[in-house]
Amino acid sequence: MGNRTLLLLVLVLFSALVTSVSGHEYEGRREREEEESEQKTQGEKWFLLRHLHDVVKTDAGSLRLVKGGYRRGSFLHSPMHIGFVSMEPNSLFIPQYLDSDLVLFVHRGEARVGHIYKDELAERSLKHGDVYTIPAGSAFYLENTVKNQRLHIICSIDITSESMGSHVFQSFFIGGGIYPTSVLAGFDHTTLSTALNVSMAELSTFLTRQSSGPIVHLSGSHYTNIWSKFLDLEPHRRLAHLKRIVNLEEEASPKEEESTWSLRKLLFTLLNTEDIVKRVNHKAPSAYNLYNRKPDFKNDYGWSKKLDESDYSPLRQSGNGVYLVNLSPGSLVAPHVNPTAIEYGIVLKGTGRIQIVYPNGTLAMNARVREGDVFWVPRYFPFCQIASTNGPFEFFGFTTSARRNHQQFLVGKNSLMQSLRGPEFAAAFGIGEKRLKRIANAQREQVILPSSSAAPGDKATHELWK
Repeated sequence: MGNRTLLLLVLVLFSALVTSVSGHEYEGRREREEEESEQKTQGEKWFLLRHLHDVVKTDAGSLRLVKGGYRRGSFLHSPMHIGFVSMEPNSLFIPQYLDSDLVLFVHRGEARVGHIYKDELAERSLKHGDVYTIPAGSAFYLENTVKNQRLHIICSIDITSESMGSHVFQSFFIGGGIYPTSVLAGFDHTTLSTALNVSMAELSTFLTRQSSGPIVHLSGSHYTNIWSKFLDLEPHRRLAHLKRIVNLEEEASPKEEESTWSLRKLLFTLLNTEDIVKRVNHKAPSAYNLYNRKPDFKNDYGWSKKLDESDYSPLRQSGNGVYLVNLSPGSLVAPHVNPTAIEYGIVLKGTGRIQIVYPNGTLAMNARVREGDVFWVPRYFPFCQIASTNGPFEFFGFTTSARRNHQQFLVGKNSLMQSLRGPEFAAAFGIGEKRLKRIANAQREQVILPSSSAAPGDKATHELWK
C-alpha cells in the first residue's frame, strides 16, 4: 500500500512538473509573440506617418500635414513635415511666407506660383511632375489655374532651428482680413495708415473684407475678396483694378526696406506700374519636371530618378533632394543604406511593403503601404521597398541632403556584398570563400531586383485628398 501511495505521489509530481514546464514554454512563446507584435506596431508607429493634421481647411481647398519630430523615449528624429495641398478649380492660396523652406511637387493638375525673388515678384506655371522651391521667408501665393480639375501638391516642410515653436512651422499671412488675419493688421492702425498713405476708413475696409479662409474661390458666389480680383483679371486690368480698390499711390517710398520678404515690398510689387507680364520672364529659377527626366537607373524590373543640387540648383537653398521610383509588379529595391541623408517616401500608385532594419540586426518594420501613405527612414538604417504582385508600385520622396546621395546597396551585383568579398568577409560569416563567392554571385541583377516573395495586394486607398 505504501509503495502504491509513493508511486501515485511520484506520478502526481511528474504531471505537475510537465504542466509547469509546458506552461512556462507557452508563456515564453506568448511573450515572444507579443514582443514581436509590439515591435512591429512600434516600428509602424515610428516609421509610418499616417496621422494627418488639418492645417487649413476651407470650401476651396485644404492643407493637410503629417508631422515629423522627435520620438519619445527614442533617439530617432524626423526633421521634416510632409504637406498635402488640395485646391478646387479656380482657387487661390493667398499670399503668405513661412519660416521654413518649401519644396513643391505637382502630383495632379496645374498651378501658378508667384513669389518674391531678389526683391521682385516672379510667376511660374507648374504642371504635373514639376518640382519647385520656395525659400523660407519668401512671400508667395499659389493658384489652381485649371477650371475643371483639382490641384494636388505634395511638399516638404523643413523643421528648422529658427522655427518659432518646437518642431512646427509658422505661416505669416500677408493677405487676409477677418479670416485669416493679415500680419499687417497687427500694427497700430494710425501707424499703418501712415505707412500705406491711405485713410483710416480705406484701411479698415482693406483689412476686413476677407473672411473665406487661406484658400479662396476666385469665381461664383465667393468672388468677393481682393486677391480674387487681382488674379482673375487680365494682367493690365488686374493692376488697375487692384489700385482702385486699395487706392495706394503709384510710387513706393525710396526708403523701402531691402528685404526679400518685406511685407511692403510684396504690396508695392503687386502695384508696380511696370508690365506685370515681366513676372513670367523674370530670371527666377524655372521648375524641373521629374517625369521628363530620363531614369538614372532602369532595368526590366523598374526605374528610379534622383534630383539633387547638381541637377537643379534651387535645391541647394532648401538642402533637400528629390526622387521618384517605379517598380514592376513583384519587384523590389535591393536592401540598401543612405549614408548621407534621411529619406521620406509618399506612395503615389499601387501597394507594397517597406522593410526597415534596426542597427542591431532586428526587423524594425515590415509594413504594407498603399496610395497616400508616408514613410521615413533614418540615416544609416538598412531598408528596402517591395512591390505587390497585383500592379506597379510608384513612390515619390524627399531626402534631407541636396548633395548626391550615394546609396550603399548591401546585396546584388556591384553591391557591398561584391566589394567586400574576400577572406575577411567570409570569416565574418564563418564560411569559406568559395561558398561566399557562390552566394554573392547568385544575384545577377542590381538596384532593382525580381522577387519571388512580393507583398500581398491591398486594394484599399487613403482618402488623402478629400
